[in-house]
Amino acid sequence: MPELPEVETIARGLRPHLVGRTILSADLRWARTLAIPSARKFREQVQGQRIEEVGRRAKFLSLRLTDYHLFVHLRMSGDLYIKEADTAPEKHDRLILMLSPLPKGEGQEKLVFNDTRKFGRVWLTANPDEVLGDLGPEPFSGEFTPQWLYENLRARHRQLKPLLLDQSFLAGLGNIYTDEALHRAKLHPLAASDSVKRKQAEALHESIRTVLSEGIRRNGASIDWVYRGGEFQNYFRVYGREGEPCPVCGTPIQRLVVGQRGTHVCPRCQKVE
Repeated sequence: MPELPEVETIARGLRPHLVGRTILSADLRWARTLAIPSARKFREQVQGQRIEEVGRRAKFLSLRLTDYHLFVHLRMSGDLYIKEADTAPEKHDRLILMLSPLPKGEGQEKLVFNDTRKFGRVWLTANPDEVLGDLGPEPFSGEFTPQWLYENLRARHRQLKPLLLDQSFLAGLGNIYTDEALHRAKLHPLAASDSVKRKQAEALHESIRTVLSEGIRRNGASIDWVYRGGEFQNYFRVYGREGEPCPVCGTPIQRLVVGQRGTHVCPRCQKVE
């Protein structure tokens, strides 16, 4: 599943192709792609909307329209493409938005949501909190400080990894970047959150921002998903490297299951205290 760096990369790639264009029509090819509203309301409301901004919140792609917000969660296999308007739909195309030409005069194109496994979802709403209201802070926001992290870890009694994966706690982290951040911070994923000391929370804060920044710089990771073009998988410290040497101490990386998620740790660098 794409995480913050992959979604951010997609948003940056789409932005110059979408901002300023008007949605002329919507072809919904699988009704359950829509979370809200109904198919009829979606077609009525999205038609004629100008795309004002393309961004990201947590793992959601966000398109701010004239009167609404369009959110897309790619889940396991979703992806968004810009295609020429006259290209034939493909088997797994779930939603097609026909676009007006860009102001610079390019020909007519369409935005296609393709999703092989049908887990991805689309929301159209005038109230962003209807979709995003339960999310925690962004890792790059001013709210996410070492002090905030320390206080909120200590306020809960949960295993570290499941807590960091909880989008209502901190938005955007997934399996890959959580494993990488915990290794950098020398914290075990099974450690209790309320056992984390201040210096450890500071190290974890820095590690989270470091791995996410590096992931964005390398256009995300092309592993565990159909995501195109990322290369961060070539720089993993622990994720997916079971049996390979830890880049810090040389100890073989171990694979555990934590909260039903495959998890990779160095048993020497990351000890449960």
